[in-house]
Amino acid sequence: MVRARALMLTAAVALLAGTGARADDIAVPAEADLAQAVAHAAAGDVLRLAPGVHRGPVVVATPHLTLQGAPGAIIDGGGAGNTITVAAPDVVLRDLIIRGSGLSLPDKNSGVFIGRGADRAVVADNDLEGNLIGVYLDGPRDALVQHNRIAGLQRLRRNERGPAVEVFDTPGSRIIDNDISDGRDGVFSVTSHDNVVQGNRFRRLRYSVHFMYTNKSVVADNISVGNDIGYAMMYSDHLRLDANVSDGDREYGLLFNYANDSRISGNIVRGSGKCVFIYNANKNRFEENWFEGCQIGIHFTAGSERNTITGNAFVANRTQVMYVGTRFLDWAERGRGNYWSDNPGFDLRGRGIADAAYRPNNVVDQVVWRAPAAKLLLNSPAVQILRWAQAAFPAIHPGGVIDSAPLMRPPMPPALARLQATP
Repeated sequence: MVRARALMLTAAVALLAGTGARADDIAVPAEADLAQAVAHAAAGDVLRLAPGVHRGPVVVATPHLTLQGAPGAIIDGGGAGNTITVAAPDVVLRDLIIRGSGLSLPDKNSGVFIGRGADRAVVADNDLEGNLIGVYLDGPRDALVQHNRIAGLQRLRRNERGPAVEVFDTPGSRIIDNDISDGRDGVFSVTSHDNVVQGNRFRRLRYSVHFMYTNKSVVADNISVGNDIGYAMMYSDHLRLDANVSDGDREYGLLFNYANDSRISGNIVRGSGKCVFIYNANKNRFEENWFEGCQIGIHFTAGSERNTITGNAFVANRTQVMYVGTRFLDWAERGRGNYWSDNPGFDLRGRGIADAAYRPNNVVDQVVWRAPAAKLLLNSPAVQILRWAQAAFPAIHPGGVIDSAPLMRPPMPPALARLQATP
């Protein structure tokens, strides 16, 4: 009996060794049927695609499969559906040129579509061009999109294009160190959590990063240059925005709309219409950021409450703060406020804190914001008297932002030094 069991065990091991345990490197020439090669591959195989055009679309339904491109290996979807659909876990797509998706936004046509259950997918070191959506993460966990160049479909109008990377309910996924341009949005995330968007560069887009109902996520070390809006956080909570750059984004650098309980630190915004727009966003902490050269440094409105704004630098903005309200808001915490480039204060005690409080707005600002036609009277004697009266009698101020401990020197976030060193 013992001998019979031993023989059966030996036969079973031999059978497994001859079937499921194998993992092959398989050369796929450009003239081969790529879809068939993928369908017949076994788990763990590496398909090495030769230079040239490989016809798609392709569905990867085998786990632990790698598609590795040689220089010049192209997968072309032919303008129908998804160029590559990943429907199994632990799939790797690397060093490929991926192009030619369909053009249906309702059908989520993408260069790479990664569906629910295709966990731990890796899309790395690829060139994605001519796709409606670059990469769509539709429910996988712990996916990685890294070191890709993703260019949008420029022959379409911007609002007709899809995002470079779209995220839906994909916890633990990371979008890292990609070069993204010419789409609608760079990274668009809806109904997700615990994601990381880090080290990406965004150009010629509507939004660089656009979060909707995305919680407990990190946006860090990204660079947004010349887009409509840099970083838009909407209906999202418990976020961290650290050391991002918004350089010349036309409308807003940072936008917070119903975004709460978040930390925003070490970011650089310069040259926007509004460096920061805060609309009904509560219990956020803005610290050690640099806001420079915007039409409005920070626009604060719609009942936003319990936000901490301290240690930031407001440098040469045409209007440092726009706050339309009657409440008094002190933007200092434990004796430390913010730096204001237009603050004429002195520090006779040598503490690094100005001796007098700073008020970014006056009564005239409030009048003009409520009644824009009043701009016609800005140089009138009546307005000049009003400005003098408020300066002489601060008690008549109707409310608004006050910094009770303005800094004499600006903080220098590390991201600013990196930006200044960039040619």
